[in-house]
Amino acid sequence: MKYYSTNKNAPEASLQEAVVKGLAPDKGLYMPERINKLPEEFFRNMGNMSFPEIAYQVAEAFFGEDIEEDILKEIVYDTLNFDTPLVPVHDAIYSLELFHGPTLAFKDVGARFMARLLGYFIKKEGQSEVNVLVATSGDTGSAVANGFLGVEGIHVYVLYPKGLVSEIQEKQFTTLGQNITALEIDGTFDDCQRLVKSAFMDEELNRKLNLTSANSINVARFLPQAFYYFYAYAQLMKAGKAQEVVICVPSGNFGNITAGLFGKYMGLPVKRFIAANNKNDVFMEYLRTGEYHPRASVSTIANAMDVGDPSNFARILDLYHHDHKAITKDISGCTYSDEEICKTMNAVYKQYGYLLDPHGACGYAGLRDFLKENETGVFLETAHPAKFLDTVENCVGEKVSVPEKLLSFMKGEKQSIPLSKEFYSFKNFLLK
Repeated sequence: MKYYSTNKNAPEASLQEAVVKGLAPDKGLYMPERINKLPEEFFRNMGNMSFPEIAYQVAEAFFGEDIEEDILKEIVYDTLNFDTPLVPVHDAIYSLELFHGPTLAFKDVGARFMARLLGYFIKKEGQSEVNVLVATSGDTGSAVANGFLGVEGIHVYVLYPKGLVSEIQEKQFTTLGQNITALEIDGTFDDCQRLVKSAFMDEELNRKLNLTSANSINVARFLPQAFYYFYAYAQLMKAGKAQEVVICVPSGNFGNITAGLFGKYMGLPVKRFIAANNKNDVFMEYLRTGEYHPRASVSTIANAMDVGDPSNFARILDLYHHDHKAITKDISGCTYSDEEICKTMNAVYKQYGYLLDPHGACGYAGLRDFLKENETGVFLETAHPAKFLDTVENCVGEKVSVPEKLLSFMKGEKQSIPLSKEFYSFKNFLLK
């Protein structure tokens, strides 16, 4: 399988080149040259298959031409050593709980898969050191850092906006040490993302350092996220509820919903998607007007979605051949203020006893407000509510128990390096 750039001005790359480079030389995002449809037999049998069995079939369609069968199976099964259960909330609304992995966030799937795939390629090529750059607005940093922790030949630099991630999220990637370095940037997530992209475009850095990205701009990070969309549908099949399925995705950098759209192209019978935004709603504006105007992000209580220029928008445009009408047919949007998010968390907890995190609350609200009669709705609960402890407790008015996994992170000592948002400062640090 070859991979091309969304900017169409770079040579095609192999899977290994696309994963190791992260970003194409023309600043575009890599896309597979084709999306393979899965056979009807797979969809008929999916309800009786385990999560790793389903994921392997999906992974084989993406990566089977480029990785030996036994290696790919080992990577998939090792990645998915935890469940992503579909939990009924009320009526026809279900929560896909993606917080049962090591860092209690959905990004554990993509980060763990990428860490194992990149480690395989590095070993195969005998490379001595690869430097992974990752910008985070919250959960990406912890998932990537823990996914790559101790992997030989890889050093991870996590860039995060000072004061704009929760304390628990920060502790999950600033206390690890070893091959993980946390860089505390005096700016926003968009500034962090800009620094990462600028590093890839800098000739001197690329000449002296072997750089790649673990953000969802990397095909090995975002494509595996398609796994749990198929598994969610399989769980609906088992429950006899797999008709007129609508999936609402809390959306920030849009890698997650893009993976779902890839699943739909592979034959997954999802009726439509809803992209749920907080006040950072540039995608909503595009859906309404057909025009895309990125802008500075604003801080919200759903901080992982505080993105004003989502990278994966380029992939959505490419997937739909820049056809606004086709995009709006498959995807609708909604946006919620901090007050609305908080009220949703409170109401769902009080009425149904289900505890949402701020991002899942956006997903739930999108179904509550836009699910039609006879449709079955699934929203993605992307992180454990305890990761946003103060916010959740303030909204629901009760104490929230913190899982032991998170408590163990909180005991560690923060180690981070402060940097300005100026590129020369970041570049000089990397060169030293």
